[in-house]
Amino acid sequence: MKNNNQELKRSNLLFRSLVGKSEAMLKVQNEIKQVATSDANVLILGESGTGKEVVARNIHYFSNRNKNNFVPINCGAIPPDLLESELFGHEKGAFTGAISSRPGRFSMADGGTLFLDEIGEMTMAMQVKLLRVLEERVFERVGGTTTIKADVRIIAATNRNLEEMVKQGDFREDLYFRLDVFPIQLPALRQRIDDLPLLIKELITRLESTKNSSVRFTKSAIIALSRHNWPGNIRELANLIERMSIRFPNAVVGEDQLPEKIKACALNENIGLKLEDLDDRSVQALCNAPDTVHTSQVNIPTEGFNLKKYISDIEIKIIQDALDNTDGVISHAAKTLGLRRTTLAEKMRKYHIEKNQEQLHISAC
Repeated sequence: MKNNNQELKRSNLLFRSLVGKSEAMLKVQNEIKQVATSDANVLILGESGTGKEVVARNIHYFSNRNKNNFVPINCGAIPPDLLESELFGHEKGAFTGAISSRPGRFSMADGGTLFLDEIGEMTMAMQVKLLRVLEERVFERVGGTTTIKADVRIIAATNRNLEEMVKQGDFREDLYFRLDVFPIQLPALRQRIDDLPLLIKELITRLESTKNSSVRFTKSAIIALSRHNWPGNIRELANLIERMSIRFPNAVVGEDQLPEKIKACALNENIGLKLEDLDDRSVQALCNAPDTVHTSQVNIPTEGFNLKKYISDIEIKIIQDALDNTDGVISHAAKTLGLRRTTLAEKMRKYHIEKNQEQLHISAC
């Protein structure tokens, strides 16, 4: 029983940053479980912004190497003439500006994991040198002659088609097979759009903890977001949520407040999520949270104020928003607010919220 509890705790930790219940993400999570405790090289494939480094970090965190370093390096962000020094280090005087010896990423990752992001950007010359390390597990620093052992697990990632690059002569076939021991294919966000509400919820939680800011979305806004193609994947989604939290801090964002390119996609009703897809209780707080006012934002005047009226005004505003977002359909608005239809109708009578064909009129007590 104790082992089962430990395994459950381990799984919860493993997937805390790999949010999703779609079939594609469950497959990725299972593959991480399978490969994490081995020393096999892993090749993570997927579009930019899909979370390849997150997968790599999870593999390391749950490997037998997790007490040692996880060292990432972006092979496409470092000039080719400097990449060798970054990977293997250099000796003093090896080149102009080398005023002292310096260890490389392989040395820093000794006993741990080296994450080679954008491996498809590596030059052919560097591919040859990397292949030697993978085959012989040794290397020398630039300008040095001492052979250094490399006890390093390699996890590589790319958004390019390495098989096609091999055919075109742009990537070494022998290196490709060395890296491709255990491939993991990450789905694009548009291929796992069912996970969108959970992803938004997770990203908002991170925003609240790291930047002390928050935002919520109506169901119609989430449906509109689900119809966008998301070429930038989760990174694009994270940027949008942060932007909305800056523009509408601690407020509920409706479809009309979304960027024009997303509102344009929302017109296509043949794709994306449907209203019934947002019925899960775990999504309710994300969609309908009346968290538009925080006590820390309320300045109580010295002469006091009418708390009952203040709370009533907030409740009226929330009911109005819910009715607006459901086109005035009381049963849908009640479901959005987690109320019975009769309870919402009673509140509407209490606050004199009257519905006619064209609009909803409010006159508070």
